[in-house]
Amino acid sequence: MQRAKKKRSLAEKINVMRASVMGANDGILSVAGIVIGVAGASSSNGAIFLAGIAGMLAGTISMAMGEYVSVNTQRDSERRAIEKESAALDDHYQQEFDFIQQKYMQTGISADLAKQATHEMLQKDGLYTAVRERYGFNPKEKTSAYAAALASMISFPTGSILPLVSITFFPEAVKVPATVAAVVVALSITGYTAAALGNAKRGKAVLRNVVAGLLTMFVTYAIGSLFA
Repeated sequence: MQRAKKKRSLAEKINVMRASVMGANDGILSVAGIVIGVAGASSSNGAIFLAGIAGMLAGTISMAMGEYVSVNTQRDSERRAIEKESAALDDHYQQEFDFIQQKYMQTGISADLAKQATHEMLQKDGLYTAVRERYGFNPKEKTSAYAAALASMISFPTGSILPLVSITFFPEAVKVPATVAAVVVALSITGYTAAALGNAKRGKAVLRNVVAGLLTMFVTYAIGSLFA
């Protein structure tokens, strides 16, 4: 029981960290795109700041609601999978047994050893084993939709502050390139952090994140310049 609590706690922490990193990343990228676009059309700090604040507020609400809906949808899907597998174990136990045994055999285990392992695992915790092997998730790990939403609600405006402050307070002659440089640094950090959490390639993630940010700012600035 204590071990299960630790696993749930770890899953929740990872979920909150993921939502925080992605919220900050989206805050940086979204508001940078908005303020750079407005800067292409107007040199008015008031207009740029107002557009950035509007984007920050809209993005904060959108991200928080998106995380809440996303996590709840995932939990609903997992709940249905658990119910389906529970019924399958009751009505078609041998079929589920054979499926799990075959999965074990595909890893290189002999048929006899796979059969013994399947028997022991199903005897110990049948539903957990069956759900994990058939659907690929741990039914004992729970994630909080409220925690993910709250993390996004905090991290999105936090990430938004950098491009908003940069574009507003840097001198007129350098505010666009200075904001672009600040955003590139920030996106490198969030890209690296997201890759580290997902155990992905750091360099590739950073490059992808920075390229996406540069492309977003270039496009919005170009569009804004058309209305200058």
